[in-house]
Amino acid sequence: MPELPEVETVRRRLAPHVEGRTIEAVEVRDPRLVGGDDPRRVERRLRGRRVRALDRRGKYLLFRFDGDETLISHLRMTGNWLMPAAGEPPHTRAALVLSDGTALWYADARRFGTWDLLADDAAEAYLAARLGPEPIGPGFDGTVLRDAFRGRRAPVKALLLDQRLVAGIGNIYADEALNAARIHPDTPAGRLRRPQLDRLADEVRSALEEGIRSQGSSIRDFRSPEGGYGSMQERFRVYGRDGEPCPACGTEIVKTRSAGRGTHICPACQPRPRRRGMRRAPGALSGA
Repeated sequence: MPELPEVETVRRRLAPHVEGRTIEAVEVRDPRLVGGDDPRRVERRLRGRRVRALDRRGKYLLFRFDGDETLISHLRMTGNWLMPAAGEPPHTRAALVLSDGTALWYADARRFGTWDLLADDAAEAYLAARLGPEPIGPGFDGTVLRDAFRGRRAPVKALLLDQRLVAGIGNIYADEALNAARIHPDTPAGRLRRPQLDRLADEVRSALEEGIRSQGSSIRDFRSPEGGYGSMQERFRVYGRDGEPCPACGTEIVKTRSAGRGTHICPACQPRPRRRGMRRAPGALSGA
C-alpha cells in the first residue's frame, strides 16, 4: 500500500501539471471508485473545475478546486495517478483531460481506491475524523507520541499504524523506524520512556523523509505519475531483508508478526521486551 512518501511523491510530481488547470473532460469508468455516488453526477461536478492546489494529508491526495470543493483520493493498495508518455495504462478506472491537453489516468488493479468529492468544510471534517498529526510536519516529537501512547498496552507498532494517532505511516516505514530506534515492535506503547519516544519520533521522521527523497518504494505496484519507479527499497534497513545481516550489528534479520502484519526486526538491536513481574534468575544481578 502506498504510504506517506509514495503519496507525497505523487503530489510533488503531479502538482506542476494540474495546479491552475481546468478539467475539460472526465470519465469515471468504475462506479466502485466513487462509492455510493452516481459516476455521471461526479463527472458533471468535476467537469470545468479549476485545480487551485494539490495537497496531501496522511495517505490521502487532495485536489483543491475553485468553488470550495475537494476531491479526496485514497490510493489504497494498488491505486496510481498516471500520465505516461505511452498512453493509457492497464486497469484504468477513470480518465481526465486538462485544459492544456494533458491526459491523466487513475489506474487501480485491485479496485480498492476511493474518490470522495466533498465541500471543503466537509472534507476537513472527514480528514480530521480519520487522521492524527503529520509526522513530517512542524511540532512532531516525542511529546506527540507520549500523548498518543499514554496508558496504552497495545504494541507500539499497532499504534504507529493507527492513522488516527499518526497520519501516513504504514507497515514498511513502521518497521524501518522501529529498527532505527532499537525498539521491538511488540513493546507496549505506554511503557516507552521519554528518551525512547524522542528517538522514535526522530526515526519516524527520518524514515519518511528518506522515502520522499527516494521518490517512494516500488516493491510491487507503486509508480510515479510518469510511470517511473521509486528507489527506497534499495535503502531498507530491515523491511523485506529477512535472512540478511543487520546493517548495524550483522545479526540475521528475521520476519515475524506484530499487529497482525508481517514484521521485520533485528533480534539483537530490538530485543523483545521483558514481561512485567518476571523475576531475575539467581546470579543475574549486575556484578554477580
